[in-house]
Amino acid sequence: MRAIRLKAPAGLDNLTVGSAETGAVGPHDIRVRLHASSLNYHDYIVALGGIPTPDGRIPMSDGAGAVTEVGSLVSGFAVGDHVVSTFFPRWLAGPPTLADLAEVPGDRTDGYARDEVVAAATAFTLAPKGYSHAQAATLTCAALTAWRALFVEASLQPGETVLVQGSGGVSIFALQFAKAAGATVIATSSSQAKLDRLAALGADHLINYRKDEAWGITARKLTGGRGVDHVVEIGGAGTLTQSIAATRLSGNIALIGVLAGFAGNVPTAAIMGGNVRINGLTVGSRAQQIAMIRAIDANGIHPVIDSSFALEDIAAAFRHQASQAHFGKICLEW
Repeated sequence: MRAIRLKAPAGLDNLTVGSAETGAVGPHDIRVRLHASSLNYHDYIVALGGIPTPDGRIPMSDGAGAVTEVGSLVSGFAVGDHVVSTFFPRWLAGPPTLADLAEVPGDRTDGYARDEVVAAATAFTLAPKGYSHAQAATLTCAALTAWRALFVEASLQPGETVLVQGSGGVSIFALQFAKAAGATVIATSSSQAKLDRLAALGADHLINYRKDEAWGITARKLTGGRGVDHVVEIGGAGTLTQSIAATRLSGNIALIGVLAGFAGNVPTAAIMGGNVRINGLTVGSRAQQIAMIRAIDANGIHPVIDSSFALEDIAAAFRHQASQAHFGKICLEW
């Protein structure tokens, strides 16, 4: 079968089309014919060598496809089921342990940029009803991160206010989930065209952070001076100060990205004085993914897909991601 291999030294020019073999299906395994993946910042960093991997690693943490064989002791899956991978195959439920987080496809182990995989049945969940494989592939990392930020760590309630940053996959899913829960959403972007599209998705208030450097104060003013209840923080050090300024007393910031910097000055007095809770989080568990998919089925939420590329065009897909011209998720389909 085909497989994309990241050859040493890592870099987009060293993503090559190779081959791989799959083994026999054990009693607790399923065989999945893969048809789609979606790009995340994590995958991009792996491809660039920012997260070292062995020579020949198969990249991509997200995978979706159809079950073609089921192990003798597997329940809950049947041949023909459409399925989507989990980001942490060992983290099934409850609080994570270090062992739960030790295995990430495309990073610590081979990922899903290939035609077929044999894996433990618990490494997948059923996909939402009626989803294409590309739509399902957007859920593994981006959607589950947004879900955990809002409903597991923050316990979002109707009528609360959520601040989302930018127009990447996590932020758009957070917008969609928050609106489905009856929340008010404030969205930021540096592009008026993208702000218009965020408004069309339901954003109640828009801030162009390129034109308004004190956008955190502006967000607070939009709540009548109280501050937002929840922030989905994708920027990291470069945006955290403004997020703190936007957040109400005892509000919650879900720190899920570092797009604007890995390190920087932290306004500790503002955090302490505002009793702000900052939760660092990485994706979520299989049980949380199952709960999210139930909510997706109930609310009819569909991902926003910017564009799709063929499997062998994976380098071009990453270059499109790096351009930051996309709105929503970038997918691979084959």
